[in-house]
Amino acid sequence: MRHGNHRYILGVKKEHRVALMANLAVALITHGRIKTTLAKAKALRPFCEKIITLAKKAAASANPAEKLHYRRLAIARIRDDKAVALLFDTKVQEFVNRNGGYTRIYKLVPRRGDASSLAVIDLIDADDEGYGTSRKKKSRKAAPRAKDIKNSKEVKDLKAGETEAIHEQSQAHKETQSQPQE
Repeated sequence: MRHGNHRYILGVKKEHRVALMANLAVALITHGRIKTTLAKAKALRPFCEKIITLAKKAAASANPAEKLHYRRLAIARIRDDKAVALLFDTKVQEFVNRNGGYTRIYKLVPRRGDASSLAVIDLIDADDEGYGTSRKKKSRKAAPRAKDIKNSKEVKDLKAGETEAIHEQSQAHKETQSQPQE
């Protein structure tokens, strides 16, 4: 059964989709950044990253036959000798120390004519560390309420007279709140 085989169909036939991904990958490798629709950018990301992984495997291999094999696999997928040569000879050095995540997608405002969502997909630089960890906002503690103070551990440390004073203050506060205002 073929359940879940097609991930990004993009509303076109298989042959058109393969050619589209190849052309977008060539443009991305050549220019480093392209602007396209969000759906195409999301479909292009895994396609391009697999080709970059082939280039990394070729760079790591010492066997010339293996290097040629990986290069031919990449040419079979994107069908452009110049783009493959550019990737395998020069750009692969940027990705040697990266473990995946070679592309980044930025969402843009929708296109004016048909309101389709646009995106920019670009190759990440070698020295880019990605997004930093987000700092959690410090939660402000609200002033403790009287009943919270009454039950807290701090109350146990207080003298008996002080706890009674706090309790009386809270009772007085409750009474003023319950009286109808004129």
